Amino acid sequence: MPSTQEKPTQVNMRVDPKKRALIDAAVELLGTDRTSFILDAACKRAEDVMLDQRLFMLSDDAFAQFEQALEANPIRNNKCLTTLMSKPSRWS
Repeated sequence: MPSTQEKPTQVNMRVDPKKRALIDAAVELLGTDRTSFILDAACKRAEDVMLDQRLFMLSDDAFAQFEQALEANPIRNNKCLTTLMSKPSRWS
């Protein structure tokens, strides 16, 4: 059976020599390779950015009002929400 997994794609970038030396020093300390280090760091930052867009802060009063609204209007058989919640996270 043919694989449906996409092949990895190449990412090229130019980097200042000082920044490359910094990255290489960290790579050496961790005993990993530059590509893995950069990819891991970029993915972690991407996760943080995505999560930051989904977190919101409320005062105690506003949160109480939010909870009241949820309790007064429970979700009933929401197909869109069920579909959304069944999808894996983008970074899994």
